[in-house]
Amino acid sequence: MSGGTALANRPVITAWSAVSPFGIGRAAFAEGIRERRPAAAPLDDERWQAAGDRACLVPDFDLRTVLGKKGVRSMDRVTGLAVTTVARLLDDAPRNRWVATGEDAALVLGTTTGSVQSQMDFTRDSFTGEKPYLVDPARFPNAVMNCAAGQSAIWHQLKGPNTTIAGGHAAGLYALNYARRLLTFGRARTVLCGAVEEFSHARSWLERHAHRPGTEGTARLPGEGCGLLLVEQRGPDARDDTEQPVLAEVLAVEMGIALDGGVRPALAACLRRALSRARVRPEEIWAVSTSEAPGPSGEQERAAVAEAAGGADPVHLTQAALIGDTGAAAAAFQIAGVLVHAKATPEAAGRVALVTSVDRDGAVGCALLRLAGPR
Repeated sequence: MSGGTALANRPVITAWSAVSPFGIGRAAFAEGIRERRPAAAPLDDERWQAAGDRACLVPDFDLRTVLGKKGVRSMDRVTGLAVTTVARLLDDAPRNRWVATGEDAALVLGTTTGSVQSQMDFTRDSFTGEKPYLVDPARFPNAVMNCAAGQSAIWHQLKGPNTTIAGGHAAGLYALNYARRLLTFGRARTVLCGAVEEFSHARSWLERHAHRPGTEGTARLPGEGCGLLLVEQRGPDARDDTEQPVLAEVLAVEMGIALDGGVRPALAACLRRALSRARVRPEEIWAVSTSEAPGPSGEQERAAVAEAAGGADPVHLTQAALIGDTGAAAAAFQIAGVLVHAKATPEAAGRVALVTSVDRDGAVGCALLRLAGPR
C-alpha cells in the first residue's frame, strides 16, 4: 500500500496549531517543546478510574470553559479537543480563517476509533437502560467514528470534503497524504489536516490489556490531544492574493504495511520511495522525528531510518517522553515538533526533515518536509 507524491506543485504547510498535554494552542506546545517540560501528572482516581495513576492530559480542559455552554451538553472529549484545535488554528491569524473556511475548505482528521469511551458508554446503556432499551439519542453521534470531524466542520463553517481516517499512531500521516490528494485533484483549495486522541477510562483499560510487555517493552504513559496543519497549494493556486506564510513544503508521503512484525523492511521501502520521488539525498536530511515505538518495533524503526540516512548524522527530535503515548495524534504532534525546532534553528532553512511512524497493528509511514526555517 503506497501513494506516490512526485508533484510539480507540491503542497505547503502554512499554519498549525495544537491542543496538547503542554496546554491549549500553538504557543503552549512550542513552549513545552523548547523547555523539554514533562507533562505527566497524577490522575484524579474518583473522576477517571483509570488503569494507572498518572497520564499526560491536556491541563484544565473543560468543554464549557473552553467552548462555552452552548452546544456542548452532549459533546464528548475527543470532539471537544478537535473543535478547540480548529478554533485555535483559525484564530491564530486573520488569513487562516479567510483561506480555511467556506465551500473549498476541507477537513481531514485522523483517529484510532473515534471516542472509545462514547462507544462503550452507549453500548452499556443499551443493555442497562429500562426497556425498550432507552438510550440518550443525543449521545449517539459521539459513538460514530467521524463525529469529531463532522462537529468541527459544523462549528467552523468548513463546507468542503470532510474525512475521517482511522490509522492508529500513523493516522496523522494518512491524513496528510489524503490532504495532498484532495489538493492535487482540485477537490479542495485548502485542507485542515491532523489527528486527535482522547484520554478516557475506557482507553486506559484497553491499552492496559492490549499491551504485550514481552514484545513491546515498557508501556508509555497515555497522552491525548489534537494536532492540526493548514495545507495549501503553493503560489498561484492559493485562494487569496496575500503572501503565503510557508513553513514547510510537503515533498513526499509514503505509507506501507508491516507483515508479521517486519517493520524494518516495510518502513525502509517507504523511505526509499519517498527519497527517490522527492529527489532528496540522505545528506540533505537535517532532522528525524520517529514515533519512538516501544520494544522491537522501535528498534526496527530506528534501524530503517539509519539505513536510509546512510552516513549522514541528522538531528534526532524526541517528544514522547514529554507528552506520553498520544495515540492517533502522535504523528501530527511529531510534525508540529519539527516545525517548532525549525523556527528556532537558522540552519534548518532549506533543509529536509523526516517524520516516521509505526503502529502496533502494522501501519508504517514517512513524510519528507523541506523546511522554510525561521520566520
